[in-house]
Amino acid sequence: MKIASWNCNGKFREKFQHILTLDADIYVIQECENPAEINSAEYKNFATNYIWTGENNNKGLGVFARNGIRLTENNWSKFCLRNFISVKINDSFDLLAVWACKPYIEEYYIYQNINISNFNEDTIIIGDFNSNAIWDKKNSIRTHSAVVQQLNEIGICSAYHQVSKELQGEETLPTFYLYRHIDRGYHIDHCFTAQKNIKTYQIQHNLNWLEKSDHMPILLETKH
Repeated sequence: MKIASWNCNGKFREKFQHILTLDADIYVIQECENPAEINSAEYKNFATNYIWTGENNNKGLGVFARNGIRLTENNWSKFCLRNFISVKINDSFDLLAVWACKPYIEEYYIYQNINISNFNEDTIIIGDFNSNAIWDKKNSIRTHSAVVQQLNEIGICSAYHQVSKELQGEETLPTFYLYRHIDRGYHIDHCFTAQKNIKTYQIQHNLNWLEKSDHMPILLETKH
């Protein structure tokens, strides 16, 4: 199964055709519109099997799946934390979709600590974390490295770092370009799962994506 994640930077109804070139089974999309509230026949035709959450119908988090894939909300505890979707895929494994907004990794850190008892070796966590180890000093204990360490302790690793063998904070491939400036690239989109689940993992690092968004898509092919 292929799972793609992309922060589309808004107006996904005009961009979804481009992400389809990745031929994924599931798409985790940040900053996308609520299909139920958008008057676009093409977008609604694409979004026939989805779960969406957000405070603004024009900019939320969505999980979109091929028809035939069963999405069941887990309803893991949020306690007013925003932009997380926990979903069971085909009664087989849990997918946690992430769009970490301010205060970024601190908000995700809290969510993870509330729900980590639900995580297991088949869990897949993927999305825009807006986070990297290079910014650990900006936080106290709720840091990117603390998140990574806690996941490692239960057998969940970063797919990118597992495949590339690079260290946290020393990534050579950005997933995001601030203001779309190619000299201001950062690695802030992540996928975490157990090593045994990783068949392939890629950042779709083609600067042509900058015509559509300031983020590059990431793509996990899992052995599930």
